[in-house]
Amino acid sequence: MIPVPGVFLAGVAVFLLVAWDAFEAIILPRRVTRKFRLTRFYYLLTWSSWKTAARLLPSHKTRETFLGFFGPISLLALVGVWAVGLVISFGMMQYGAGSAVNLTGSSPSIFTDMYLSGTTFFTLGLGDVVPRSGLARLLVVAEAGFGFAFLAAVIGYLPFIYGAFGRRETNIALLDARAGTPPTAGELLRRHSYSTGHEALRNLLKDWERWCAELLESHLSYPVLAYFRSQHDNQSWIGSLTAILDTCALTIAGIEDSCAKQAELTFAIARHAVVDLCQVFSAAPRPLPQDRLPAETLLHLRDKLAKNGTKLVSTPEADRKLAELRAMYEPYVYALANHLRQPLPAWIPTRKHKDNWQTTAWAQTSGTIEKEEASLLHDDHF
Repeated sequence: MIPVPGVFLAGVAVFLLVAWDAFEAIILPRRVTRKFRLTRFYYLLTWSSWKTAARLLPSHKTRETFLGFFGPISLLALVGVWAVGLVISFGMMQYGAGSAVNLTGSSPSIFTDMYLSGTTFFTLGLGDVVPRSGLARLLVVAEAGFGFAFLAAVIGYLPFIYGAFGRRETNIALLDARAGTPPTAGELLRRHSYSTGHEALRNLLKDWERWCAELLESHLSYPVLAYFRSQHDNQSWIGSLTAILDTCALTIAGIEDSCAKQAELTFAIARHAVVDLCQVFSAAPRPLPQDRLPAETLLHLRDKLAKNGTKLVSTPEADRKLAELRAMYEPYVYALANHLRQPLPAWIPTRKHKDNWQTTAWAQTSGTIEKEEASLLHDDHF
């Protein structure tokens, strides 16, 4: 066949586009600010379609299960999109080079070039289609080497993603007994209202300072992690992060004899994480449809904490400081929660319910556990 330079150059362009996109997603350990990206458009299209389909499901539990499938499925499908793109690019280059192959029983065509590209990329080496020109042989060798490197990179990429997911979920699971399910700032502070509670709260906020730094690093480099949902429907990384930000805001604004300095450090890195993640997902900060902490709820929160030994400062200055801190992060966490279809937590528990660790698949709780609950959690709720 006659060489077609235009098709060859188009194949080179497709190869560079797909290969660079895969390099940025798998290997490059930093945020990519460029808006024109194959992966970016892939997730914009698939996530919008997935969310639309989820709205058609009848129950909340079914919707959450369906949304939970998106992260793993989209990741595997993205690898498939890259692989198909690379196979097509080399097939176009073979066709543009004149389909210089030997084929038994039929004449070369674009489909033959795509077949040769596919068997070469996945290192099958069947031998029924053989390149006969120097350029065709060079393309086959280059594709075989690149296909081997691509598959090796994917094999290393998937365990890293699941390892980062596991590290993220560890602190979320630990928050269950410390802040209730779903976690709230009011319950977290109430459960740390014992004699050495401030020191325990300081240590917890220090752990979450590091957790937020790891979240910032991992989710900026590999945004697909944000679509991986937690094991339980009443837990999420956005909800847990918001509860920690709420706790820091209350502590900074006015809890007497508190760990305000550690709260400031944790608040800073947590706020940094949510702002940068909003930029990654193009989720512009947006005002909340209703106040998460109206005056009557704040008054109730103060009364309950005071009864448990934790006093919130009640002055106009403290209220102003709390409002300023909330304005620094609430529009961002709301934008993220809206984009990922995950609810934000309340400031105090909206109803009495058991934590995840107190329940079983048969919805039974033994008398022994109930006694332990009364001892560990002060037998008191908001």
